[in-house]
Amino acid sequence: MSRWKFELTCTAFNKTQLPAPDVPEIALVGRSNVGKSTLINALLNRTSKKIAHVSSTPGKTRSLNFYRVTADSPDACVFSLVDLPGYGYAARSRDERDSWWRLIDQYFEGDRPILFVVHLIDFRHGPLAADEELIEWLDRLDMPRLVVFTKGDKLPKGKAKSTYGKYMKDGLVSLAPPSVTGGKNDAEVDRLRDVVEQAVRDLRVDMN
Repeated sequence: MSRWKFELTCTAFNKTQLPAPDVPEIALVGRSNVGKSTLINALLNRTSKKIAHVSSTPGKTRSLNFYRVTADSPDACVFSLVDLPGYGYAARSRDERDSWWRLIDQYFEGDRPILFVVHLIDFRHGPLAADEELIEWLDRLDMPRLVVFTKGDKLPKGKAKSTYGKYMKDGLVSLAPPSVTGGKNDAEVDRLRDVVEQAVRDLRVDMN
């Protein structure tokens, strides 16, 4: 099982604050309150002192946060995990939503070494309208994505298998079979780390 060492290297609120790209990047994106901060803390092994702030208030994160990760695997896999602000929060003003898209556009159009996007989807609801909008936008960019379901612990175990099957039957596209995270599902988080590392290795080779 690989462990990740990390450091928060940059918090950017606008284009001028984006760091110079020096390692491959993986962008984490999902609807507001989907559980992105919880997953980041789990991936970075932060269970007591959390590095990503978990809030019950949707739309709390307004910046891009860059975490430089070094996996203690044999090839010393190094990449940046980029936490993007949540989208789809209905209570935001039109100006705020436009600002979100403008910042995301600037990030993705900035000739950065983005390997793929980790798209977080609430397991209870599946892809909603805002998720479908993001998927269409990523398809236009020809951007690979890895789907990760969150809040899987909120569904009864007996219903989880059929729910997963339905989403996949509906044609959900992902670099690897989606993980179902939530609660104390440490084994699934460990598997997700392995999937991310393997995708980094495979796509890094394709880029060279």
